[in-house]
Parts: sequence; structure tokens; C-alpha cells
Amino acid sequence: MGRLIAQRWWIHLLVALPACDPGVGTLSARTGPGATILFEVDAAADAPESEDARAARPLPRDASPPAPDAAVLERDAALPPPDAFRPPPDAFRPAPPPPDMGLPEACAGGPLALPLPGCRPSPPASTGDLAQDCVNRINQLRAECQCLPPLRRWQAGEACADTHAEYDSTRSPHAGFQGRICAESGFGQNECPGWGSTRDVIVGCLQQMWDEGPGEPFQAHGHYLNMTNGRFSQVACGFYTTPAGQVWAVQNFQ
Repeated sequence: MGRLIAQRWWIHLLVALPACDPGVGTLSARTGPGATILFEVDAAADAPESEDARAARPLPRDASPPAPDAAVLERDAALPPPDAFRPPPDAFRPAPPPPDMGLPEACAGGPLALPLPGCRPSPPASTGDLAQDCVNRINQLRAECQCLPPLRRWQAGEACADTHAEYDSTRSPHAGFQGRICAESGFGQNECPGWGSTRDVIVGCLQQMWDEGPGEPFQAHGHYLNMTNGRFSQVACGFYTTPAGQVWAVQNFQ
């Protein structure tokens, strides 16, 4: 999969806690030498647990879960994580129907309820247009892995997507999206922060996002959910390469 940035990366999760006062918790983690993990929580979480409470706490059903496959762990350790953001539900507007561009013959029965397991198609040949390659890869995963219709290339949103990628590279994932620093930002965003090359984004990051599959919570499946959301009909891909050679890439969905 080429050389990927593996030594240090950041994960940022935006979590809305409905049972608490409105607010956002931020989880930040960095791997590698001198790794630190920071998480803002309610001070009550630091209160010591009483002996009675400890004794009453049920034991886990499976204290020794099976170890993950070593090859999968090795692959994932070499990849910086993507990041996803979902705005509040009331931010969505009804989307126009998807374009009638046809699907593979095997999809005559229509979209599948679930993605095909282990679907990892080889990326299409490059067109020489990076934004188009990104859209083509997303549509390839949608079509070949779940028989979903293609998204339109949202060219009017690409300048904003490029701006988001550059803005976030000196701040944090989704900083530009949340700050609404440009108008054509869409209603959902996936982000590949600090990858090794644009090719790694097309081949690796987008596949890693799809591999999350459906499920809850959103933080664990958000990239796939954004890529397959029926409310979205188009996507704008943006890229920025830092002076150090790291590639930041965003996909804004609308």
C-alpha cells in the first residue's frame, strides 16, 4: 500500500452526550515515543469506587476475548486514522435523487441492505484529476461493494474542500467544517489527516473508511455512514499537502 505515515497520528472524536448538559467532549490520542492520551470528563468520574460498589459490579461475560488477527493489526498500525464528522440532524436538507448513471449488471436487484463482506476492489486507473479520482473511488466502493448509485462530483464545493484541508492541517480535523469558514461546505465530512501521499488517500484511506461498515456508535462507523447516507447526492474532495509532505484530504458530502 506504499509508504504511509505511521509514527505519530492524532484521533479526534466529537461526542454528544444526551444525558448530560449540552457540550462536547474531546478525545485526543498520540502514539509513538512519549505518547499521551487526554480526555476531558466530569470530575465525578474521578471519585473512588466504594468496596460495596466494587463487589456488586458484574464480571464481564468474556474476560478473555479472542486476539485480533496479527496481519490486520500490522496493517492498521501502519495507517493514520481518518476522521468523520456528522452535523446535527436538523442541518440536513432534502437531497435531489441520485443521478441515473447505471450500476453493474450484478446489481439488477437494486442496492444491497448490507455491504459485501471483505469487499476491497482495486482502485480505478487515475484520470490525472485528483478530485475526480477521489469521487471515482468513492463511487466504486458504493457500486461494487453495495450496489449503491453513484454520487455526483460536486465541483462547486471543491474550492471550499481544499480550504478546509489547508485550514485543518494547522489546527485539527473538521476545524474548518465546524467553523463554516466557507459557504459550500456540505452537511457531512470525512477527513484523512496527515497521510503519506495523495495516492495513499485514494487507495488506503477511502478503503479504510468503507471497511468500518454499518453500526453504532457513529464514532466507530461514521466514515462508512457518510459515504452511504441516502440523503447525500454529491461529494466534493479537497486536498492540501503541508511543507513537510503530509497530505490532508477532506470529502464534503451534500
